[in-house]
Amino acid sequence: MSIAIVTGGSRGLGRSMVEQLGAKGHDAILTYNSKKAEADEVVAGLAKQGRKGLALQLDVSKQGTFAAFVQAVKKGLKDVWGRQDFDTLVNNAGIGIYKPFMQTAPEDFDLLMNIHLKGPYFLTQQLLPLMKDGGRIINVSSGLTRFSYAGYSAYATMKGGVEVLSRYLAVELGPRGIGVVTVAPGAIETDFGGGVVRDNKEVNKTIAGQTPLGRVGLPEDIGKVVAALASDDLYWVNGQRIEASGGIHS
Repeated sequence: MSIAIVTGGSRGLGRSMVEQLGAKGHDAILTYNSKKAEADEVVAGLAKQGRKGLALQLDVSKQGTFAAFVQAVKKGLKDVWGRQDFDTLVNNAGIGIYKPFMQTAPEDFDLLMNIHLKGPYFLTQQLLPLMKDGGRIINVSSGLTRFSYAGYSAYATMKGGVEVLSRYLAVELGPRGIGVVTVAPGAIETDFGGGVVRDNKEVNKTIAGQTPLGRVGLPEDIGKVVAALASDDLYWVNGQRIEASGGIHS
């Protein structure tokens, strides 16, 4: 029995990650910020797959709440699975802020940093004592660290930091047999950033035209990559950035 913790698992990419992990035989603890009903739907979906799930509230921008969250994870592991540890951590939770460099305020920068960089850094730190040796950490970055679109300088800066963090964690956690990788999605049809890629037909068409595979990414495209990386088959892939973007701007 394998248990994955997926932050931001109630919607968008996170939801697809939980679903695809379930399809590959993983149970899941998923976090949500405010939409409990959506999180409960994901847990119910896992049950239909014959898997166990647990939804816990977490705001990754508030590092002061992490200790209490870890205690909730401990309780959940014991009550639902009769275990004291888990196998995989997926640091996925995030938001998007689109602002040109000259219009990005310190508050915007700090919010993105707390959610996308400081959050994963310290949440991972606090959860590691509960992670099974030989486990896996999957950090979610963005294609925007390789190619640049105006308006995403702060967001991409944080994701670049996540990619560096992954490499350092791979080195420091190697003695425990814990592998660490980064998944960098391209543009995906979700409600991220107001749903512009999904809902704006012109934006969707433009991105599809720039992608060798001829379409915009779908949530399940990323969910399947995460599920594959969580498997033993790809254990030897470590310290790497895996871009899942359909080859855009190759």
